[in-house]
Amino acid sequence: MISELKALFDYYEKEKGIDRTKMVEALSQALLAASKKSIGPARELRIDIDPEKGTIKAWAKLLAVETVSNPWEELPLAKARMIKKDAQLGDEIDLEVTPKNMGRIAAQTAKQTMLQRLRMAEKENLYDEFKDRTGDVVNGTIRRFDKSDVIVDLGKFEGSMPSKERVSTEDYTPGDRMRFYVKAVEREGARGPEIILSRAHVNFVRRLFEFEVSEIGDRTVEIASIAREAGYRTKVAVHSADEKVDPVGACVGLRGARVKNIVRELNNEKVDIIRWKSDPAEFVREALKPIKVLSIQVAPDQKAARLTVSEEDLSKAIGRRGQNARLTSRLVGMELSIERDEHAAEVFEGQLDTAAHDLERALGINLDTARKLANGGMGDLQMLLQADVEDIAEVLGDDEQLARQVHALIAAYTPKA
Repeated sequence: MISELKALFDYYEKEKGIDRTKMVEALSQALLAASKKSIGPARELRIDIDPEKGTIKAWAKLLAVETVSNPWEELPLAKARMIKKDAQLGDEIDLEVTPKNMGRIAAQTAKQTMLQRLRMAEKENLYDEFKDRTGDVVNGTIRRFDKSDVIVDLGKFEGSMPSKERVSTEDYTPGDRMRFYVKAVEREGARGPEIILSRAHVNFVRRLFEFEVSEIGDRTVEIASIAREAGYRTKVAVHSADEKVDPVGACVGLRGARVKNIVRELNNEKVDIIRWKSDPAEFVREALKPIKVLSIQVAPDQKAARLTVSEEDLSKAIGRRGQNARLTSRLVGMELSIERDEHAAEVFEGQLDTAAHDLERALGINLDTARKLANGGMGDLQMLLQADVEDIAEVLGDDEQLARQVHALIAAYTPKA
């Protein structure tokens, strides 16, 4: 047992970096609980372990008395003086009470209770080493799954990536090597001290840009804000106090090399890099490019903005399931209300109406037919003169008879001098 114990101490000290003193304390407490069954409720029972020799002894602190009434707490004075020559009544005497079966007790206990306590000591080391690394990016290998959590091997320690910190579009397979953002190091986690990892956190993207773009690392270029929907799209706003530096170009890199490396790490998540503007309205315009913002009104407190875009750009501005509008809103820090430009629509409707009335007067057709022609893109007489019956019929809802009548009127049309 002595050689086994020394080997155990050596292994955990060298391989796991656990202080030998902590191991001795852990084993002492475990053996104390196990030894009470063999020794009994001795007064102030303790276990002394010599970590160098690997020896284990049990001691009790008994009171020297004339007549023993409780053998678990008292010792006859005559016997006390055999241990301590000048012992007096009431003195506390250290008495070795190591049971003969201590080796068996230690063997059973050391491999179970001690290892359990040492795991806690290991996790305390984990906290001490990682407590200042919150916000770092670390490399790790996926080892296993604990319910919905992904357990990641970080070398000497393990980290946990909860389901909410996973990216829904990513697959995680044991053996995969990836990079992770250290979201937090919790001292009192569900399983003791715990490293909480993330790949969905918005700051994971921020850190990747800091690693990849040297201008961000030396503060020549700064990230003003980031908005992310992990696995789908990220918008990053950047700026530089140096007018000679193009912040967007610096982040994109030569032939897009820098941003491509980041996109690759994010498993092809889309990344938009936007030039930050101090003026809120201009910032919104930049964030929505290439969509053209026709008008924008920013609330006095700059917490909301109402903007209009063309009919064609409305769906792009809002994005699939509202994603583009949500990300832009988070990026600029304002609640955005994106609407179709009603004025442009009114102008267009007016133009169609005018064209329909012109056709009605020129050809002598009814207004309903003229409106159908105008709405179908045939509101111009010059265009109608070049159209055949089939084209006109298609615009008129495949009414070939009506199309022939209109075609005949067009053929007979003579412009007024």
